[in-house]
Amino acid sequence: MQNTTKTICSITASLFVLTTLAACNKAPEKKERPPAPVTVIEIKPTDVPFSKEMIGETAGYRDVEVRSRVNGILLKRTYVEGQNVQAGQVLFEIDPEPYKAILDQAKGVLSQAASNLDKARADKDRITPLFKENAVSRKDFDDANAAYNAAVASHDAAQASVRQAALNLEYTKVTAPISGMTSKLAQSEGSLISANGESGKLTTITQYNPLYVNFSYSEQDRQELESAQRSGSVALNASGNFPAKLKLADGSVYPVTGQVNFSDNRVDTTTGTIRARAIFKNEKGELLPGQFVRITLDLGTLKNAISIPARAVVQSQADFLVMTVDKDNKVVPKPVTIRPSTDGQVIISKGLSAGDKVITEGQMKAPPGSTVKPMIASAPAASK
Repeated sequence: MQNTTKTICSITASLFVLTTLAACNKAPEKKERPPAPVTVIEIKPTDVPFSKEMIGETAGYRDVEVRSRVNGILLKRTYVEGQNVQAGQVLFEIDPEPYKAILDQAKGVLSQAASNLDKARADKDRITPLFKENAVSRKDFDDANAAYNAAVASHDAAQASVRQAALNLEYTKVTAPISGMTSKLAQSEGSLISANGESGKLTTITQYNPLYVNFSYSEQDRQELESAQRSGSVALNASGNFPAKLKLADGSVYPVTGQVNFSDNRVDTTTGTIRARAIFKNEKGELLPGQFVRITLDLGTLKNAISIPARAVVQSQADFLVMTVDKDNKVVPKPVTIRPSTDGQVIISKGLSAGDKVITEGQMKAPPGSTVKPMIASAPAASK
């Protein structure tokens, strides 16, 4: 009996050990991950501003070369390089002494011509009544009239010479033809200046206010815009009145809104683009000619457009994708065609439809095919 009891206890102990080992070797149960929370917006087509961004280059409203009209030695410069000057301000002085001498000589010739004219007039006045009384011959009368006419012509020529000499003397003081900013001096003081050729160029004046921004758009852009206008999907601003905004190289936005004031009527055969220009006020001189800027044109309104935040678009190599949520809350990627817009928004021209739910936040936690917990966010209102 005692042996039987020991045997039963031994078997019981062995079963306990086996049960414990089996429990230790049992794999833990796999827990399912809860659906990741994501923010989505529901697509609702609406009218949005239609804009186009391009690269432009600033240019002066007027660039005028200041040139000498007479030859001579450049005596002095009377302005500070790179500073603003006013129209009519004296900028340079060329040695006036040779032109003073020429003017004095011309005045002397004029005095002599005036004396000859007085004598010829007196001779004509004396001989005219004598000719009427047949006291002098026809030849003497004709000679007196011819001498008078020649004296008049000589006097007129002498007067013209005086005016020319006075004008040349005035040209020895080179003045600013327009108001604006001067560039670097082209000729130093003491140089021999010639009215012809490059030595006659003294400086350049640029009018900065207003300022032009030159840019180009493609022939394809023009055709697509005209097609969209005909189909009614785009409503352009009345009379082609296109406001323009500038973004500078540092990313800042120029505070003044400009206006497109020129578009060429032909396509450049070398580039396939059409030249255009906008004009901006530049009263503080913040813009300088030759700057590269980004110019955004406000063309009008895009009808029934699909606009989503730019952060919702994922780029995969050369394609663009957006992550959508289907009726079972599963993530479905959709390829889209985008058109840049403003204020952090992009326009979807292909790939999405009204009612689609697009993930705008939490894409990293929502791989394709996974189940998510969508939270609806209201779409941003389109800016007017």
